[in-house]
Amino acid sequence: MVIMPEPLSKCIEDLKAKTKYDEIIFLTPDGEPYHQGLANRLSLNGNLLLICGHYKGIDQRIRDEYVTLEISIGDYVLSGGELAAAVLVDSIGRLLPGVLNDETSALFDSFQDGVLAPPVYTRPAEFMGRAVPPVLLSGHDKNIQDWRQEKSFEITEKRRPDLLDH
Repeated sequence: MVIMPEPLSKCIEDLKAKTKYDEIIFLTPDGEPYHQGLANRLSLNGNLLLICGHYKGIDQRIRDEYVTLEISIGDYVLSGGELAAAVLVDSIGRLLPGVLNDETSALFDSFQDGVLAPPVYTRPAEFMGRAVPPVLLSGHDKNIQDWRQEKSFEITEKRRPDLLDH
């Protein structure tokens, strides 16, 4: 199944008549690989129009005429682009002001600085014989930041060494 060009073109034209779009994005396995840097960039835009194909996608003429950016969320194929669109909406939306309680918290997520996030802890200070690392309870901001950075690199080196190859 390929989505025909006429109905999709009419839909896009109707939407464009009402709203200016900074990007018209087609979710496709052969698009640019999605990553945190791209999510950051897209979060700075005003309006995004997401196009989801189904099974074999959309007519190439729509891609040529309207699409400004093609994105793949991974090296696998889904039945349609709806789940990929949901991934974009969630990853971009959480970067918008007011979405998260603490707007700066997204700055410390995995991939923001090219490494995975460090371990996180909450109360109680001890659980099932496992304690929160003392440095995190110290109140010493520089030591805490140093610990977090060290742990981020350790975790990245262990779980995703490919991220450090750049």
